[in-house]
Amino acid sequence: MQRRKKLYLIGGILLLATALPMAQAQDKVLSNQYPDAHQVTLYDSTTVDVEESGLSRVVNHKLIEMLDRKGCGQNSCVTVDYDPLSAFVEFRLVAVHRANGRIDTLVDANRQTTVCDYVAPARLIYWGASQKMVETGHLEPGDAIETITFRKGYTYALLQSSSSAVPPLPDMEGDERYIPPMRGHFYDIVPFWSEAPVVQKVYSVEIADAKKLQYQFYNATVQPTIEAIGEGRSRYTFQLSDIRPIKREPHMVATNDVAPKLLLSTSPDWKAKSRWFFGVNEEYGSFESTPELKAKVRELLEGKAHSETDSISILTHWVADNMRYCGISMGEGEGYTLHNAEMNFTDRCGVCKDKASLLIAMLRAAGFRAYAAMTMAGERIEDIPADQFNHSVCAVQRRDGRFEMLDPTWVPNVRELWSSAEQQQGYLIGLPQGANLMYTPTSPAEQHYLRLTGESSIRKDGTLVGTFTLTAEGQSDAAVRRMFGRHSEWHTNIERMLTSVDSRVEILNVMYTDPDRYLEQPFSITYQYRIPNYATVTEDAVIFIPLLAQCPFRNAMSHLSFDVDVPKRDYPFTTRCSQLIEINETIHLPSRYSHFNYAGEVRGVVDPAANFGGGYQLDDKTLTFGESIRLNKRIYDATDWPAFREVVRNQKTMMTTPVILTK
Repeated sequence: MQRRKKLYLIGGILLLATALPMAQAQDKVLSNQYPDAHQVTLYDSTTVDVEESGLSRVVNHKLIEMLDRKGCGQNSCVTVDYDPLSAFVEFRLVAVHRANGRIDTLVDANRQTTVCDYVAPARLIYWGASQKMVETGHLEPGDAIETITFRKGYTYALLQSSSSAVPPLPDMEGDERYIPPMRGHFYDIVPFWSEAPVVQKVYSVEIADAKKLQYQFYNATVQPTIEAIGEGRSRYTFQLSDIRPIKREPHMVATNDVAPKLLLSTSPDWKAKSRWFFGVNEEYGSFESTPELKAKVRELLEGKAHSETDSISILTHWVADNMRYCGISMGEGEGYTLHNAEMNFTDRCGVCKDKASLLIAMLRAAGFRAYAAMTMAGERIEDIPADQFNHSVCAVQRRDGRFEMLDPTWVPNVRELWSSAEQQQGYLIGLPQGANLMYTPTSPAEQHYLRLTGESSIRKDGTLVGTFTLTAEGQSDAAVRRMFGRHSEWHTNIERMLTSVDSRVEILNVMYTDPDRYLEQPFSITYQYRIPNYATVTEDAVIFIPLLAQCPFRNAMSHLSFDVDVPKRDYPFTTRCSQLIEINETIHLPSRYSHFNYAGEVRGVVDPAANFGGGYQLDDKTLTFGESIRLNKRIYDATDWPAFREVVRNQKTMMTTPVILTK
């Protein structure tokens, strides 16, 4: 009988499967234990050695077994991402343990020829990221891939992305280029979750006691093993077994917010991180002005800025609208250093940190105190002062001393200065005296209203003729205004807002505010329309759904995409923004009707998370329809789901349930 050998190092214990029946039994156990999995990580072990300079040397040892053909396809290539400006990566071992017992070693100390080093794919941000790859070849279910990788250096999360061109390495000797920018300090963010099951994951870090390592494990209870290893150093080991994929729910928060993760940092507090971020950019000269930039600031503000708010708004929106989003690497310091104002003003091109840098320079040229800030779009920032940032913004200090957050990246053609799609979001301002982590407040729903007001008439042949006006503010304004974003298609987009409700609609006239002059007033659009055979009219009855009840401009109501058949949710969820929706329509009827019949079940909702009120009123030959929807947050707790669900269910009921009026 053919035999195979598997060497599985799990949690420091060597497991030897010597007989084929034993191996087959193991595969069957895995398939039964993880019936929906295509692959299983049998172990994932990481050891980190932190030097005095903060440089870390990381060894990862992993073994993945394929359970079916899809799992084999997913592992046809082993890939490691890295940035050659800040990290060195190598494969020390890549071996395929075949189900028949054969071991094919693709990479080891004597064989590196199969390793390919490619520039990583990129879109909009062209920095220095690369990928090292090893092709594993044909795999069969039951095969396992063992890898050992070595990495030294750091990865700075702020705007980490991929690149289509690798810039030259800075002229540094030895490992100097791999020392983290906050020299002497160490941080790490370790996900203890995976899209495929993990039997056992171990993370171990060896570090000097004098560095006073802070750590916290989130969303799971894991206590570290701490060992003294001599010379004033200790080893911290974290271990978690039987890690199963989190089943994502539509619209839920980021997986990192709810899944097990480990954060470590030697930075004493957020103020130290704040002072470092301030210093590294001031030292680089990111915000130094030029005569050309100062002249532009005078041109923009002269005769137009009548207040402090006017000046801030004019400069923020000029940067937002006149600097295109595209990142080019500047070399050393990319990712945490903001490009200087001269480069940004000349090129009019950059990513969020470059837009923030230009705005800061222009605000300073106008006499304001402005500073760079870091935030985390899409995820929660935890208390441990690790590198939990992916976005750069601006903070301006008003004359009364308070700080106002500005985001020129997220507000092109948006009437806000800070996008409320970023409410309830953590941020850290880089200040000379240091700052603590803060969170943006919830934006009141009234600041993002969407109002539909109309009057219509149903003729005896069932034709509906009428007029309605939409007005919107804040993020609702931005959502509606996007239909003008592609100028070649905006005529079609205007029609689509109504044809999506009823394809028979005939648009008689449309009037709207200039979409490009968005700072002057909220967006407004008025339709005059005619829809043949809209209502069913008989001698004794009329049957129809009010046009505005069917919600034209649904693209501005993101909550309508929620599935209200889901009875409960396990995780917090998000909408684009808090919002107030008010819809009112007066319908003139073809005859007098005395009886109102409605099959829909609609109840009022009053809750801190979301509110709903609405209904109909029949008065002889006139039917009045109205509803009000208030969504009070951007990020909701799972316990908010019953109220939120009922609000959405009510609105969808009124969108789809006809009114029956009889004489």
